[in-house]
Amino acid sequence: MNTQDLLDQIAFIKEIDKVKYIQRKTKLFNSDRNENDAEHSWHLALMAIVLAEHSDRPIDVLKVVKMVLIHDIVEIDAGDVFLYDLQINHSNTDAERLAAIRIFGLLPKKQAETFIEIWEEFEAGETNEAKFAKSMDRLEPLLQNTSNNGGTWKEFGVGYQKVYEKKSVIKEGSRTLWTYAEGLINESVEKGILKK
Repeated sequence: MNTQDLLDQIAFIKEIDKVKYIQRKTKLFNSDRNENDAEHSWHLALMAIVLAEHSDRPIDVLKVVKMVLIHDIVEIDAGDVFLYDLQINHSNTDAERLAAIRIFGLLPKKQAETFIEIWEEFEAGETNEAKFAKSMDRLEPLLQNTSNNGGTWKEFGVGYQKVYEKKSVIKEGSRTLWTYAEGLINESVEKGILKK
């Protein structure tokens, strides 16, 4: 047994506990409590397992689960950027890349490289697994906002066009889930909880 590897892995495990303190803008289903990054990642992992059959293409479900569990760990250093933020683009940033190198770098070298590769694959969004993982990442807050009468859409004045544009990523991983999501968006407009 390599004692140093174990100590490095334990250091990483302790560090990622900080994900539980990263507050997201979205709130839990039918609640006024904000979700944290750990809850979000856990929820996406279970969604990926449950909804995998709806992927348009064959996927390695375990790889998708790994992606959604680690995709927001970089926010320990970089912070959470609201999907609809008008000042900061919600995409891979230099700050996130530096965070990935630092945080995953706590792990033994080979493991660190693997985690960084998985994180980069998710960010690039080009593989079947990354497309499906991103579908999960965009579907969950849509479900939350519809359960909360508009939730963050109302709170931050986010309109239909912006929601439609950001959520359309879902169709890259699953046409079935996109059809469902598009229906929810349109229904939200009809209910008056999303402004067109």
